[in-house]
Amino acid sequence: MERFLYFDNASTTYPKPEPVYQAMEDANRRLAVNAGRGSYCLAKEAFQLIEATREEICRMVNGNPIAEAVLTPSATIACNQVLGGIGWKHEDVVYVTPFEHNAVMRVLFHLQKTYGFTVEELAVHPESLEMDKEKIKYQFLKNPPTALVMAHVSNVTGYAIPWEEIAKLAESSHPTVIVDGSQALGLLPVQLKNQNVDFYIFAGHKTLYGPLGIGGYVNNRGKRLNPVLFGGTGSDSLNMELDLGDVKGYEPGSMNIVSAAGLYAAIRDLPQAEMVRRLQEEQRLRSWLAGQLGRIPGVILYPPVSHGATGILSLNIEGYQAQDVGALLDEEYHIAVRTGYHCAPLVHKYLKDREYGGTVRVSLGRFTTEKELGQLIGALEEIAMDR
Repeated sequence: MERFLYFDNASTTYPKPEPVYQAMEDANRRLAVNAGRGSYCLAKEAFQLIEATREEICRMVNGNPIAEAVLTPSATIACNQVLGGIGWKHEDVVYVTPFEHNAVMRVLFHLQKTYGFTVEELAVHPESLEMDKEKIKYQFLKNPPTALVMAHVSNVTGYAIPWEEIAKLAESSHPTVIVDGSQALGLLPVQLKNQNVDFYIFAGHKTLYGPLGIGGYVNNRGKRLNPVLFGGTGSDSLNMELDLGDVKGYEPGSMNIVSAAGLYAAIRDLPQAEMVRRLQEEQRLRSWLAGQLGRIPGVILYPPVSHGATGILSLNIEGYQAQDVGALLDEEYHIAVRTGYHCAPLVHKYLKDREYGGTVRVSLGRFTTEKELGQLIGALEEIAMDR
């Protein structure tokens, strides 16, 4: 296969660190049994690996002493379990940011049709797309939230939402607070201890640099969810009711031990100091990229342009549809980017990108180099000159 440049890390980080591949190879060959479902030593060892992975996730988010990590096949499944497990009422008011992914919005849309609750969008400054905290205060006074759902990082613009501050603004209403950290955990520091956050959702295959096939959520304050998935848990098998006394009641079915091994290895490969360095490097490269692209006539950059974001940058080129730019980059330059609306339905009215069919999204990662970005800049400049 001809070498290509990869700038779709917001979708899934690629490649993975070598210890992740090694751990998955080892687990697939030596430990791919049903974790915790048997009394034999391999089943116990697999179970211990699952438990160790939970502990590492809770450590990473600095959760409360009672925090528990539930492992799921993906962050989307986690969103379904968390949002679907809340005991909704018709009079509930749910606030979301304009940056939410359809893993959140489509679940809420379905539940809203079922229960009839209200969904409100948190206010932003229309030019900078930063959260408008003064207007949000007014929104909460006028219509107090019973639930607050916030992305930690926008998968379209890279904007890091100040979710701690917004959660604090709502604390007098005691809402259920859910943070979608799919684009954040492993890149940005997370401190859940003593925060009024109930659930923090994560994706193994994004900024954690683990494999596909595993994600989950941290239950930070011990709230019990109604079950959404049902099936075998390997215990109390004559009882037709799920035992929701611990996390295993929320994990029916056989656990993906191979992906868990990869995720565990990815987390162990990520000391705190290295995480800080990676974030700084992503921000430096993004700022440099934005500065270079801003000099090219016809290139449109979307906020935030130069600061306050992780390594995700959205752009368009005048005279082209976003998908056409992506196709040219792929076919002519062997460069992979993402185009379209990125499963984020609310933010595009602010970006005013409908005439382009969404945006061209460039997302950096741990292995992105300045030299590679230079090649991308050259390719985009040639495309813009040909318009």
